[in-house]
Amino acid sequence: MLSSSDTDRYRNAEPVATQYLRRERPLSTLLVVLAVSVFLGAYLTTSLVPAMGVAVVEVVVLRMPVLRTHGTARLSTDDDPDAVRAAFAGPRPPVLALQWGIADEVAAEDDTATYTISYLFGLRSTELAVRTRTATIDGGERVELEVTENGRPWGSYTATIRRDGDRTTVDIEYGSDRRTGLRRLPQTLVARRYRDEILEAQGYTVLERHSHIV
Repeated sequence: MLSSSDTDRYRNAEPVATQYLRRERPLSTLLVVLAVSVFLGAYLTTSLVPAMGVAVVEVVVLRMPVLRTHGTARLSTDDDPDAVRAAFAGPRPPVLALQWGIADEVAAEDDTATYTISYLFGLRSTELAVRTRTATIDGGERVELEVTENGRPWGSYTATIRRDGDRTTVDIEYGSDRRTGLRRLPQTLVARRYRDEILEAQGYTVLERHSHIV
């Protein structure tokens, strides 16, 4: 059963996730429209064969695995360490709110949560599976999240949770587990815009963050 604090956290995060979706989907669609426009332009100014060559180059460039993100962040919250550990180890971890916040369905079984996210006007969908491991360390708790997309490696997060005076500090290391193509660039850039805002909506203050796209 959900606690009232969990319910409030979910309710506060979902509007931010909706804003993220409203910006990300048009930008991703625009990228597709631009690619189609280039193909049509090549076809109208030359012929089908050169245009098909342009299309092949576009597909290769957009899908070539060149992007990988990684970084660290430090968060602070009024919640006690046990509540923070439960939040990060639960089916809706705070650091994945942009994912579960736009999911059509969130299912949990044992130590794994699954988010079903539809796109292309519901014609296609993807599944993110989040496997959680917890451990007690010197002076705190550690929660590890291993995320796969349709069975393929997607990303990982490690949250180290410690009491810091009358507040709780969370040190996070994260990174993508595979490189992605330029077609994912709009999604990545818009997520960077909203990732701190959605954490703050859940009661976490972002003290510092260092992130990289390589």
